[in-house]
Amino acid sequence: MVPLSHAAAFAAAALVIIVIPGPNVLFAIGRALAHGRRAAIVSVLGAMAGSAVPVLGVAVGLGAILAASAILMTIVKVLGAGYLIYLGVMAIRERKSLALALRAADAQPATRRMVRQGFIVGATNPKTIVFFAAVLPQFAAPEAGALPAQFLTLGAIALAIQFLSDTTWAMVAGTARTWFARSPRRLEAIGGTGGLMIIGVGASVALSGNS
Repeated sequence: MVPLSHAAAFAAAALVIIVIPGPNVLFAIGRALAHGRRAAIVSVLGAMAGSAVPVLGVAVGLGAILAASAILMTIVKVLGAGYLIYLGVMAIRERKSLALALRAADAQPATRRMVRQGFIVGATNPKTIVFFAAVLPQFAAPEAGALPAQFLTLGAIALAIQFLSDTTWAMVAGTARTWFARSPRRLEAIGGTGGLMIIGVGASVALSGNS
């Protein structure tokens, strides 16, 4: 079982990472701006299902290996911290790409197609993949039980946060299409601030203990 303190720390880190607009959020915002709330929510559900793929991969493929090697656990931590800092820098440099979500204007797609597209976006989101593979494991406690089960628990927490965050973004975008359209720079500002927050999380990860 994941210690409560570890679960709380992971939830806080996951919240910072997830709420920052990335591929999943941009996809949901684009759907909301182009097709409304329903299309956005369906797309969010598809993306969340896709994000479960790397969670399962971490639980099945890394649990036993990391449980047996403190060195590998440290390597994973360092890689995760480095990637988060890199991700934060890139978010600041590429914040203008958030405005691309405003350009979605294709015809209303079928529900199955929206779910499929959302699944692909979620499963191939590099931020999600690296977060689960390189950041999630450090919040587990080897002494508290089987790591695969802990990874699944932490992954479920992250997926719940992702659903709430992406749904909120989608609902806001669907409700305030005109507000977003008047000033894409508002999204750019969010991206820049988010980049600084991600860098802060990465630095915290690098300076934290292995447990």
